[in-house]
Amino acid sequence: MNLLDRYIFKSVFFTCTAAIAMFAFIVLVPNVARDLMAYVLAGQLPAMMVVKLITLLIPHAVTYALPMGMLTGVLLTLGRLSADSELTAMRAAGISIPRATRPVVILATLSIVLGLYLNFEWMPRARVEYYRSLSAAVRANPLNLIVPKTFIRDFSGFVIYVGEKDGDLMKDIWVWELDDERRARRIYHAELGRIDYDEDENAVIVTPLRVQVETRDSKNPENLADPQIVVSVGQWEPLTFSLERIFTRAGSARMKQEWLTYDQLQTERARRAREPVPTEPAAAEKARLDRFKLDLIFHDKINTSLAVLSLAMIGIPLGIKVSRRETSANFGVAVGLTFAYYLMTIVIKAFDRTPELRADLLLWLPNVLFIGAGILLLRRLEQR
Repeated sequence: MNLLDRYIFKSVFFTCTAAIAMFAFIVLVPNVARDLMAYVLAGQLPAMMVVKLITLLIPHAVTYALPMGMLTGVLLTLGRLSADSELTAMRAAGISIPRATRPVVILATLSIVLGLYLNFEWMPRARVEYYRSLSAAVRANPLNLIVPKTFIRDFSGFVIYVGEKDGDLMKDIWVWELDDERRARRIYHAELGRIDYDEDENAVIVTPLRVQVETRDSKNPENLADPQIVVSVGQWEPLTFSLERIFTRAGSARMKQEWLTYDQLQTERARRAREPVPTEPAAAEKARLDRFKLDLIFHDKINTSLAVLSLAMIGIPLGIKVSRRETSANFGVAVGLTFAYYLMTIVIKAFDRTPELRADLLLWLPNVLFIGAGILLLRRLEQR
């Protein structure tokens, strides 16, 4: 690699790295807010556990940020080189555009290897470990799920509010018991209460004291014109709030086939292929769909890795042709192209229940189109 190659390679590499880091951060923040913020506010997660969980989310974020970051880096670097007439000087020196942009193609090709490792190894292992660690942290102290002065909606069919909490004792307890349409059919207000954890039932138990219970019309709970049944007692029977929904959300029960490593995926595909075909039509169709979904996941992981090269190939002629230094303009082009790529992928994957359309092979279409368009635009640019 000569001096010119090293110059272009380093320029694209550092710009792409910065763009990937930025897009990874953008993808990471909503995931942290959705998955971890409630547990952090509840005091469920110590600082070191939060750092570990965020670190385990990074491979998932980089999976989506890598193609977009590569495209953005290519557009920014080549747009600047073109705007500064550096590419014009290279052509005047007898260096063709394909030759000048060879370092970009080399970097994109190397990034495919990173993408394959990311999709087949790093991301699946990190996702499994992420939910396993999160589940263990939440299970370590489930009583911390009750946060004072916060409306808690994590328990299925209930909303809870506690004014004060000291250990297992609480004050000013409000519990809204909801129907299937999320309407309050019964309201509990207790001056005092005690909270416990039932490990056998995997549930939080709240025993309300000096409690007032308002029961509404089961057919129309929102009709407050009719008299409501109100009962005041010294102690009400314990209220049970199941943690299954929370632990399912935070635990390894969320394991998905997309999180299988390469070896696990190949083993599962081989196992499914060896299974005898069920004689019952419905069971046979389900088995066929299950096998097809595994094939679809396998091809999707490969094509997601190849997207780095596809977007880079179309970014080369666009970056040169547009010749813009403006970061915002290049970001806009990158976002638009990436959106188009992923939209095509999502539409194709929507046919996962119709194996006859061979969505697993159609997943290669966006890459073929983008690489083909990039080569065509580059040839036209060279002929100018």
